[in-house]
Amino acid sequence: MRVRIVGFALFIGLLFSVATSATAQEKKVVKPTLTVTVPSDEAELTIEAQVMKTTGKSREFDLPTVEAGKLFEYDFTVKFAPNNYTTITRKKTVQFKGGESPTVDLTKQDPSDKAVIRFVPTPDDIVLAMLKLGNVGKDDVVYDLGCGDGRIVIAAVKSGGAKKGVGVDLDPERVKDSKQKAKDAKVDDKVEIRLGDVLDIKDLSDATVVMLYMSDELGKLLEPVLKKTLKPGTRVVSHRFTLGEWKPEKTITVTGENAEEYTLHLWTVPKK
Repeated sequence: MRVRIVGFALFIGLLFSVATSATAQEKKVVKPTLTVTVPSDEAELTIEAQVMKTTGKSREFDLPTVEAGKLFEYDFTVKFAPNNYTTITRKKTVQFKGGESPTVDLTKQDPSDKAVIRFVPTPDDIVLAMLKLGNVGKDDVVYDLGCGDGRIVIAAVKSGGAKKGVGVDLDPERVKDSKQKAKDAKVDDKVEIRLGDVLDIKDLSDATVVMLYMSDELGKLLEPVLKKTLKPGTRVVSHRFTLGEWKPEKTITVTGENAEEYTLHLWTVPKK
């Protein structure tokens, strides 16, 4: 039977009482340590819903004295920012036996990772360049994952002539703002804005073009989602960021009206 210690202050060296009997008292007890490695020095580490006030990439904790061989289970969460516009949350449940000194590695990407991206809008002229690179036309259904203020899907139907635009964003205020902007642009009959996490999307089969402006970290997480859910022939256009190991078939540099240069990538989903 697995045991979960309630009140994780016990986890960092306070006394831990185990129900004892004459037989249990004779059993060997040990006091091992737990080592947790995290992605960055300032990453926030939570163990059993309690935030640890520690720093550094490798963090060590005294485990309570428990009966050797007894099975224990703990939940770990690490939250870290690989850059100033991305925050990643990673969770892991680990089992270990009393008497062991376990090492928990939270540095490796996991399919269950969640990422939050700070909203930075793409300039309108670069949006048009993305639509052109994606060859958006009248038969297309254009998705923007992490749609922000909805400008890309609005432009897709208004300037690109797409038959439908779908934006997805996890920020309720952005969703509200996007819906209003679509209404103001008189394209709300062709634009749908959804509240949700792009990593939770299960079906993109109606998309013919997908637009992105996220981060390289989120791109790595999105790569398997896109490959699994998009139908062959679907075009994917990303402003600046890449999609893990999936190499773009075309990359261009566009000089914006503000004289700055912007990198755009294009992929086409291959046949299964």
